[in-house]
Amino acid sequence: MAPSVHPEAYVAPTAVLSGEVRVGRGSCVMHGAVVAAEGGPVEIGANCVIMENAVLRGTPANALIMGDHVLAGPHSHLTGCGIADEVFIGTGARVFNGAQLGRASSVAVGGTVHIGAVVPPLARIPIGWVAVGEPARLYPPDDAEAIRAAVAEVGGGFLPFVFGIEEAADRREQMQAALQRYTTAIARRHHQDEVIPAVEADG
Repeated sequence: MAPSVHPEAYVAPTAVLSGEVRVGRGSCVMHGAVVAAEGGPVEIGANCVIMENAVLRGTPANALIMGDHVLAGPHSHLTGCGIADEVFIGTGARVFNGAQLGRASSVAVGGTVHIGAVVPPLARIPIGWVAVGEPARLYPPDDAEAIRAAVAEVGGGFLPFVFGIEEAADRREQMQAALQRYTTAIARRHHQDEVIPAVEADG
């Protein structure tokens, strides 16, 4: 479960790689980025840039598989998604569990690709907009009711899709069930973590 970094890749000294993480040839993981295999692997292809303070996370239900020549911008957040080659993910963008971004697609600054969304090749998610569904439909950020309704169509909604819990009328019960499951899983995965010192490159 230790990370694997290609000899020609670069990982900044303040970045964190945790678990079954693979970084491909020529890729760069910049300062403050966190790449964590939280029960599912994270694979970063060749010649990718994971910029400052980005968070990439694999999950038990959804690995995070990234192709080649991908940019994940500063403060972007990617969880359990598939990213094809030549994809651009802007600053502060979010790509959630089960989402798929087609080749040469892009998510502009602050955009969101929601759970299970499938974005076709070459498609563009505008600044701040939200993509939901298969194929992805685009919503402006102020259309909260339509977004909520569209997300509810995907696997019963966010909490059931991400945490695998039953739909409940009582939001408190739903959150309690989700967090009891999540905290137990995180504690189990990280209880025996070991810090592996970075290896200095020659020259």
